[in-house]
Amino acid sequence: APSAAMAEGSGGGGSGRGPPCLGAASAFRRWEQLRRRAATPWARGLLAVAAGLGLLYAVLRVPLRLRDGLAAVTVFLSTLTPKFYFALTVTSSFISGLIFVFEWWHFRKYGTSFIEQVSVSHLRPLIGGAENSPPAPAAFSAGENETSRQNMPECKVWRNPLNLFRGAEYSRYMWVTGKEPLTYYDMNLSAQDHQTFFTCDTDALRPSDTVMQKAWRERNPQARIKAAYQALELNNDCATAYVLLAEEEATTIVDAEKYFKQALKAGEMIYRKSQNCHSQSPQHEAQLRRDTNVLVYVKRRLAMCARKLGRIREAVKMMRDLMKEFPLLSMLNIHENLLEALLELQAYADVQAVLAKYDDISLPKSAAICYTAALLKARAVSERFSPETASKRGLSTAEINAVEAIHRAVEFNPHVPKYLLEMKSLVLPPEHILKRGDSEAVAYAFFHLQHWKRIEGALNLLHCTWEGTFRMIPYPLEKGHLFYPYPSCTETADRELLPTFHEVSVYPQKELPFFIHFTAGLCSFSAMLALLTHQFPELMVIFVKA
Repeated sequence: APSAAMAEGSGGGGSGRGPPCLGAASAFRRWEQLRRRAATPWARGLLAVAAGLGLLYAVLRVPLRLRDGLAAVTVFLSTLTPKFYFALTVTSSFISGLIFVFEWWHFRKYGTSFIEQVSVSHLRPLIGGAENSPPAPAAFSAGENETSRQNMPECKVWRNPLNLFRGAEYSRYMWVTGKEPLTYYDMNLSAQDHQTFFTCDTDALRPSDTVMQKAWRERNPQARIKAAYQALELNNDCATAYVLLAEEEATTIVDAEKYFKQALKAGEMIYRKSQNCHSQSPQHEAQLRRDTNVLVYVKRRLAMCARKLGRIREAVKMMRDLMKEFPLLSMLNIHENLLEALLELQAYADVQAVLAKYDDISLPKSAAICYTAALLKARAVSERFSPETASKRGLSTAEINAVEAIHRAVEFNPHVPKYLLEMKSLVLPPEHILKRGDSEAVAYAFFHLQHWKRIEGALNLLHCTWEGTFRMIPYPLEKGHLFYPYPSCTETADRELLPTFHEVSVYPQKELPFFIHFTAGLCSFSAMLALLTHQFPELMVIFVKA
């Protein structure tokens, strides 16, 4: 039949589709016959018997192979000497020790386990496939979107209100210690700030401002200083050129103040001209905003120079005048400079007046606001405070208020107390800070530690009460008490802002990864075996053979 079908297919005309259909039909009929026969009881019985025989063979075959394998292993172990076991255990201990040291270093530097990170990012997709990505959130209405935006804590980087001078302070620190106090990320943020505040679209019309536009983009400090001098050759009244020289070339605060005074004179003249023609076009409005930013920056830095040179009352007056003249620029946080200067004058009533205006529910908080409020309340009770007396008679109303203020401040930024209590060493504050992060804690403690030390008993009260905050917020990343939950992104941002030689404070403290415990245990166990093999070689060989 197959040969006949092939003959018909080769000799017949047309498309030749008939014979293949007959062959497929016959094959289908044979498959149906086999399936019916397999469905009979006797066929099922034969299949069950065959499966049982196969399983019995496998069960009997495996022990025979295991017995042969164990015999071969026994013969191999009997030929090994105690020196081999000692070398094996020492090598295992050394390798596991290296892995442990590397894991510990990686965890201290980056906050994660290297083995766990590699397994999650590279091995898991190969073994189990990529993780299912969470579904995209549904669209909210305008009101819901605004509410959700307010409820989500941000890891926004802010300009440090009390940032130091690069030439007169940061550079001198580097000359003395040989350590770079500023990170590349921090300096890059400052360069972006300078381009935002000190440039505008109309700079192309003035050659000196065009040169300064390029100067703010330069990475090399000497190239920036050279460009500033070029701008002054083109225009002796270029205020931004004096600003750059004051920040980076001046090696003392006195020299910086001289440059800023020249910048103030040029900036006021340009500002008056911009005011007269700002309504003529959008370009003139942009130029007025730029000139306003330059003038505010120069006046603020002059006030900071006066504060650093000991002319504190003059600095306070300049800051107050600046805040009155430009009340809409509150985002620059000039009030934090004012708070620090008033604390240096010990004008606590004036400090309280500033806090009453800026420590408001609707305004963003800072460590300076929260901890200064706690310092003022602690000042009222700290001199007579004693933990033993308080435990016997209980806390008074003023003491309760002081403790609550400390708890509030610690909840906002839990890193500050360790610096105030000198449990961690300070470094120079960065030019940018992360609110509620370690960078903000460093910046606050650097300037305000002396004010806490000046009030007798304030640090003692802080030492006795600050850790009680953590009992109120056992899960700070999930739920806060007076503030939003503590953001989990602070550690990463602080590592970018703070120098590498500074040990970044992490909150809440992370538990050691499993692989650190595992490698430490493996290293210790193999080292113990190496020691026992070296001390009792014959007994260890007998133990291994047994």
